[in-house]
Amino acid sequence: NKSLSALGNVVGALARGDRLHVPYRDSRLTFLLQPSLSGDAKCLAILNVAPEQLHQREALSTLRFGQQVTKCTPGGGEKKCPKCGHREKIDKA
Repeated sequence: NKSLSALGNVVGALARGDRLHVPYRDSRLTFLLQPSLSGDAKCLAILNVAPEQLHQREALSTLRFGQQVTKCTPGGGEKKCPKCGHREKIDKA
């Protein structure tokens, strides 16, 4: 699926800490998720893995994606005031 591949590319860029170019415009899905992935929102990934031997390749691919998601730190670390547009750093606890 092209949209899921694009989502993987975005998550990979965020996991590497590459804030100069994150390919949000590669698909409609990533373009629509951009505020959630680049803002100060919290993200949750739920992975579904089938235990059958028949689905082993797909299960491993899903687990690799999940491992990449855990390395990802969404948000640019700034919060924007909706009234004046002022940006302030967010302390990560």
